[in-house]
Amino acid sequence: MANMVEMMKQMKQLKKMQKELKRKVVTAASPDGAVTVEARGDMSIKSVEIAPEALTSMDAKRLSDMVTRTVNSAMDSAKKAAAGDMSKLAGSAGLGSMFGGQ
Repeated sequence: MANMVEMMKQMKQLKKMQKELKRKVVTAASPDGAVTVEARGDMSIKSVEIAPEALTSMDAKRLSDMVTRTVNSAMDSAKKAAAGDMSKLAGSAGLGSMFGGQ
C-alpha cells in the first residue's frame, strides 16, 4: 500500500514537471542575430522571429538554412534544460539513473 502512495506522489510530481517544462522557455539566435527562436521545455516552438533586413539581404536557401540551424540549437537547449529538470525530479523521487542522475 505504501508503494501505491509513493507511485501516486511520483505521478503528481511528473504532472507538475510537465507543466513546468511547458512554461520553461529557452532562446537561440543565429550568429548574426537575423533569426531568433524560442523553444519550450516540452519540445514545442514558442516563436520564430526573422529580422526584416534578413528578408532582403539573403536568398531563401541561406535564410532557410539559418532558420533550421537556429531551431535545432533552440531545441538542443530545451532538451538539455528538460533533462536537467527531469534529473532533479528523478533524484528527489529516488529514480536517479532513470533520467541520467546518479
